[in-house]
Amino acid sequence: MKRRHRAPSSAPRTRKAAFIALLGLLTLISVQAILASTIFPGQPAIAQGGRFAGQWLADFKAREDGKVQFTLRYEERSNNSVNSWSTSNGISAEQLQGLTREQAMSAAGGQVRFQIKRDAGAFECEGWFREGLGSGHFTFAPNRGFASELSKRGMGNPSDEQLFSLARADAGVALLDELKSQGLEQPTLEQFVRMSEHGVRLDYLRGLKSLGARPRSIEMLLTMRDQGVSLSYIEGLRKYGYRTLSADELIRARSRGVSTSYLGMMTAEGYNNLSLDELIRLRDQGVSASFVSALRAEGYPKLSMEELVRLRQQGVSASFIKELKLLGYQTLPIEQLIRLRNSGVTPSFIRRVKDARGATPTIDELIQMRNSGTRFE
Repeated sequence: MKRRHRAPSSAPRTRKAAFIALLGLLTLISVQAILASTIFPGQPAIAQGGRFAGQWLADFKAREDGKVQFTLRYEERSNNSVNSWSTSNGISAEQLQGLTREQAMSAAGGQVRFQIKRDAGAFECEGWFREGLGSGHFTFAPNRGFASELSKRGMGNPSDEQLFSLARADAGVALLDELKSQGLEQPTLEQFVRMSEHGVRLDYLRGLKSLGARPRSIEMLLTMRDQGVSLSYIEGLRKYGYRTLSADELIRARSRGVSTSYLGMMTAEGYNNLSLDELIRLRDQGVSASFVSALRAEGYPKLSMEELVRLRQQGVSASFIKELKLLGYQTLPIEQLIRLRNSGVTPSFIRRVKDARGATPTIDELIQMRNSGTRFE
């Protein structure tokens, strides 16, 4: 019998090529890390001349918005301890001053030098790029002119370390001016640095304004960011009809677990006109969409909010209802389900009663026997 030979699939070659490319990227990053550790052995928090140093990674292909995904990594060593951080954001290719797209996308790869200027200082970067992927090391030079600007505004004189934090987040004059234009108080220097470290960016502040969710104070702004009240979260709530929530309400909703996915699942179950307080109450009581769905599958569709909360509080689960059905108790009223649960009438107790009596007792009989302590060995 002749064996039939099939043409080799291109899939293995594609996977092999992707694997080789991945190995190349990992090797590239490893080599640059070695170079950085060789050039800056045991790099302290502040190098000579008050300059900070670390590693950078860049990807021209990772984002659909045309921006470059740029990552900075830094280690702070003091008293035999090491603290490390990593920040990654999308920036325009034009911000990589001194780097051309041809250099970044070169198939052969090559060494590069470029600079990223921020109000608080500049990142001097050296490294390697190939096919849109790059890595290397950076040093940071603080801008004392910006420090003078903050001092003139009455915010105090920032340290080089504070300027480093502000530069990483690109927090500068534009952010301060936006705060003022929105009627917020001028932040203290410590608050301004906290804003940069907690992800309060210019686009976030402007986005809050456009969505009608402006905070009343700098501390509220920080709380919104810390609680995860993102622009996408606010937009998601608006899609489900919650369009006029204040900053306070947004913080409360987010901190109590009212997510857009939860809203979507509850809406799919038919609960689409609930107030924020009602949503928070359901969430606090553990009323999940899966709980609602399981009850509906057992013959309890579109229960009221109060019924859902009571069933959840009393521990009446869908599995409990299902076992009752198998024992002959079909679709009992909500009140009877709660009475059985409160009295400690379990499916195993019902089985023992039925085995002993040879008949199916009523709900009232079961509760009476349970309350009186009747035993069925």
